[in-house]
Amino acid sequence: MLAAVDGPTPIEQRTPMTEERRRPDEHLPEGDSTGGVIPYKNPKALIAYYCGIFALLPCIGIAPGIAGLVLGIMGLRYRAAHPETKGSVHAWIGIILGGGMSLIWLALFLIGFVGAASGW
Repeated sequence: MLAAVDGPTPIEQRTPMTEERRRPDEHLPEGDSTGGVIPYKNPKALIAYYCGIFALLPCIGIAPGIAGLVLGIMGLRYRAAHPETKGSVHAWIGIILGGGMSLIWLALFLIGFVGAASGW
């Protein structure tokens, strides 16, 4: 016969606490598994970040740079309208890298084009 045991059984000790067994003053940890690093609730800011990074690549830098600039602005607007979301840093990186590299690649393209046209 089994004897009555005071306190939790070994199985109860190993199982995670459910809402019913949690003390009222105990709080669940907030946030997601990424710790707020990846703004998955603000995809425009996240895509702007990646476009800004791809804008660093030669020959294809203008198109993703422009996309990063536009999506970065849209991501900042979304962040302003929904303060609970993250992504302002990703949006700013997309704006700065995307816009800056687009200007640099465009300037280099124009210098090369004018130089080739003038026989330089």
